[in-house]
Order: sequence, then structure tokens, then C-alpha cells
Amino acid sequence: MASKRLDLVGEAYLDWLTIEKGRSPRTVQSYRQDLLRYEESLETMGRKVTTAQPADIDSHLDRLRNEKKASASIARSRSAIKGLYTFLLDEGALSVDPSVNASAVRVPSRIPKALSEDSVLRLLESISGDDPLSLRDRAVLELLYGTGARVSEIVTLNLSDLSYDEGLLRLIGKGDKERLVPVGRAAHEAVSSWTSPLGRSRLIGEKSLSREDQHALFLNQRAKRITRQGIHLMVQKRAERAGLESVVSPHVLRHSCATHMLAHGADVRVVQELLGHSSVATTQIYTKVSQDHLVVAYTNAHPRASGPTPT
Repeated sequence: MASKRLDLVGEAYLDWLTIEKGRSPRTVQSYRQDLLRYEESLETMGRKVTTAQPADIDSHLDRLRNEKKASASIARSRSAIKGLYTFLLDEGALSVDPSVNASAVRVPSRIPKALSEDSVLRLLESISGDDPLSLRDRAVLELLYGTGARVSEIVTLNLSDLSYDEGLLRLIGKGDKERLVPVGRAAHEAVSSWTSPLGRSRLIGEKSLSREDQHALFLNQRAKRITRQGIHLMVQKRAERAGLESVVSPHVLRHSCATHMLAHGADVRVVQELLGHSSVATTQIYTKVSQDHLVVAYTNAHPRASGPTPT
């Protein structure tokens, strides 16, 4: 089904995001939905994008708040609106930017939840079968935790992205940015088992593959490229079978990768590069470790932290 279209200036902005800025289809679609809602709000006020006033933007953001939208969603909508007006100003379509003084949206800082190292090990070791689906699921989980990859990066992996000679994996992240990440021994072994005749080839069997699916690293039971939803469902089911009580998702494994690496002394900029964060500030969220861990790390690392307490 075709997406509902914006007015001409809105469509021009989305085209610019796609062609000039290289934004992903998901990002562009999210901005489309945000701007469609904005246009709907303006219509109720008898305005258009090019005639909107600062108060109109604030009214729209208040409307989203009244609808109990999440702070992150409102902040994204504000960002889409400001981006639209910046574009129109640069293109000479407007002489004044009505979004300059738009009310700020405070997004609460959320410390990502990570599994304990024991819980991750329990999850991984609960998959011990040698059937194709077990081999596939173990490989997916090992890569999610071992590389900190996003689920969107896992589903788009092709066989050609594996570079065993160099121990590297090619990932295509947000904005189609490419990065190479190291693959540890456990993940390497799991992926090798999946790509052996007992794994991927056995799952395919006599099924006919499309040209696209022939290149896909991970396939579902119908020998089609696995989807984001498919991986989410698999992770949840495997976590339940392993007896984990906390909510586990691909993103939780990504959080766990970053948290555990930093806890073991990895440099924050190394973790930033591994996760594909454009800003080190995003990675530093993971450094907000518990008070107990901080005390233990300080005591073990500082040369004058140990010894008798002064009286």
C-alpha cells in the first residue's frame, strides 16, 4: 500500500532526506508520519506549512502531549518539523523559520537494561541442538551479543559480509553507514556451524530460493530472509525456554554487549565504534553503572583506594 503523501514542500523535504542525506527508508517513513500529523493539526487551525506561526507548532506539540504520546515520539516530531523548516529556509521558500522558538521536549534519560553475564551465558548455552533452527538461533544470538549489532543489521547480512580470514563482519548501520566489526571465537564457531551443510543448506533442502534469499545469511523456516519480527520472536521464545524472568530482546543483547565490555575495561570510544554510534555521548549512557560496581572498580583500580580507613 502506498504511503499517504504530504504537500509539495513536505515531499520535497523527504526527497532531500533520501537523496542528499542518505536517510534510511524507516527514518523517512517515520518523518512522513510525523509531518502528516503536523499537517492535520495545521488544517484544523486553518494553516498550511508555509503559513504556520510559532504558536501553531506549540499547539501541535501540546496536542501530542494530550494524546499521551511518549516524550521520545514528541521529540522526534519536533525534530522533523524543525528539519522541514530549515530545509525550506535554505531553499528560499521561506524567509522566517517559525520553529526557532518551538518549545523544547525533555526526553528522560533512560539507562539501558542489560542482562547479567550469567544470564547471557544461560541463554546461549540453552541452545545445544544440532538441528538447523538451533544452529541458526545460536548463531544469531552469538552475533547480537558478540558484536552488539542492531537487529536491523543482522537481518540484512549476506553471506558475502563474512570475512573469516580477517575475523571481521561487515555491517550496514543507520544511514547506510558501513562498518567492520570483529567476530569473537564463540560467534565465529556458531556462524560456521550454521553455514555448514548441517545448518543453512539442510534448512533449505529442496526449497526454491529467490535471488535475494540466495544471498541472505539468515533464513526462516520457509527459506526466506529472516525478518526483524522473526528474530524478536525467536529471542523471546529462547529466553523463556532458558528460564530468564527479565524481558529479553535483540536490543537488550546489544545493551548487554556494551555494558559488559565497559565493565571489563574497554575504552568508551572502542565501544562507540563497535556499536556504530555517531556520537560518543550515546555510548556514555552505558557508563552509568551501579554504585556497587563503581565502588568495586575504584577500589581495585586506584593505587590509594585500599588500606585502613583513617580515624
